Amino acid sequence: MYVYEMPYLRYTYGVFFMISVFSSIQKQGYISIFVVVFGGVFLTIILGMVGFISLQKKATEQKEAGERAMQIAEAGLNYYRWHLAHYPTDMQDGTGASGPYTHDYSDPEGGVIGSYTLDISGNIACGTLTSVEVRSTGRTAEYPNVERTTYGKYARPSVAEYAYIVNDSVWAGDDRVILGRYHANGGIRMDGTNYSLVTSGVSTWSCTPSFGCNPIRTKAGVFGDGPGSALWEYPAETVDFTGLALNLGNLKTSVQNGGGLYFGVQSTRLNTLGYHLLFNANGTVTVYRVTRTDDIQSYTTEEDWKYLDEIIDRQSLVGTYTIPSGCSVIYVEDNVWVEGTVRGKITLIAANTVLSNTDANVYLVDDILYTTSDGSDGLTIVGENDVLIPYNVPYDMDLNGVFIAQKGRFGRNHYNSGSKDKRGTLTIHGSTISFKRVGTQWTTNGVYSSGFAERYDSYDRKLATDAPPFTPYVDDEYRFVEWREMDD
Repeated sequence: MYVYEMPYLRYTYGVFFMISVFSSIQKQGYISIFVVVFGGVFLTIILGMVGFISLQKKATEQKEAGERAMQIAEAGLNYYRWHLAHYPTDMQDGTGASGPYTHDYSDPEGGVIGSYTLDISGNIACGTLTSVEVRSTGRTAEYPNVERTTYGKYARPSVAEYAYIVNDSVWAGDDRVILGRYHANGGIRMDGTNYSLVTSGVSTWSCTPSFGCNPIRTKAGVFGDGPGSALWEYPAETVDFTGLALNLGNLKTSVQNGGGLYFGVQSTRLNTLGYHLLFNANGTVTVYRVTRTDDIQSYTTEEDWKYLDEIIDRQSLVGTYTIPSGCSVIYVEDNVWVEGTVRGKITLIAANTVLSNTDANVYLVDDILYTTSDGSDGLTIVGENDVLIPYNVPYDMDLNGVFIAQKGRFGRNHYNSGSKDKRGTLTIHGSTISFKRVGTQWTTNGVYSSGFAERYDSYDRKLATDAPPFTPYVDDEYRFVEWREMDD
């Protein structure tokens, strides 16, 4: 048996050995496939992560390059602000040639790291430079295709930044709602609601019965029952009304020489009392000569009762005129009655430089509106003396614009004549600048008796940075009144 089984066992062991070898080879094959597959997957993941990290790094670098480009662009605006401070009328970067103008931007330790390009343009009215616009585009040397652009408008800040500027003391009643800065060089009684700064140029003042103080009392620069006292400041820097006053003689010459509209005083016609201007929505103005008025008795605190020739009774057509775009200024050397819908940025001046001791008034006889609210329309009215809302006006009245009473007052006198004494709502969207005390509502013994029952005032934010030509300024120094990044 033993001899017989040995060959069988050898055969059996051989088979087992061959199967084991084959199995081992087969297992090694599977492992190799697994190694190849998983190695490929791992390599793909690694390469993807490397690519992702590389893309992220590049995106981060480009984002940082964009931020640096923005800083370089702002450096360009700063440079040109410095340049204009030394050469206020130079729009050619000192080269005498047309732009754009490119400057290298250097790091004191690293040399040139980028550049900015300046596009410069000036706004000219009646041949006079009124403001400069600068666009500065910055980029880095490493990523020159990543650019950022900033915009700055260089001008003197105008009165359009305020809702009210008054050279006197003033009382804002409890019906008033005021959006925008409210300033008086005198004292302020603020019973209305203010949503911006209220500033007085005095620390204390003498409040008289005409301001609701009986007996007379000494009050803080700003006092009252208004809810916005957290925004009251006094004493604040006064506004120089001498500086605000336009040089009417020079401006008249600029308008005449620059192609604006000029209407002279009719000194040879004794029955000519001024002009009636009707603004039309198509950008024209229709002008009438006022030849007869009806007078009406009215009252002011300063002048008591007097008769004013403020109601137009007879007029004749002068013509309809297109307002020149290069000199959108109308100079009237006489009294002016004005109303209508304004298209474009226009300045109207009523001033008499011909007759001595004669100051022109402006009468706002109806609504003054704009064709659009996107900022492309605007009106500045300068009255040499008063800017008044007369007796015969709409019950609810809307006034858009900057209204300046250069020597007199803005307001509506007190009437005691009949059905139109009391009016409804007065809404002013813009700025009111008055040398004397303003007033559009009157009370008798504390009871509302004439004027507007409710009054809403809001400054025009768009006019604050882009006012009509020759709008008076509150500061002699030029600065960037607007600074923003421009969209691509």
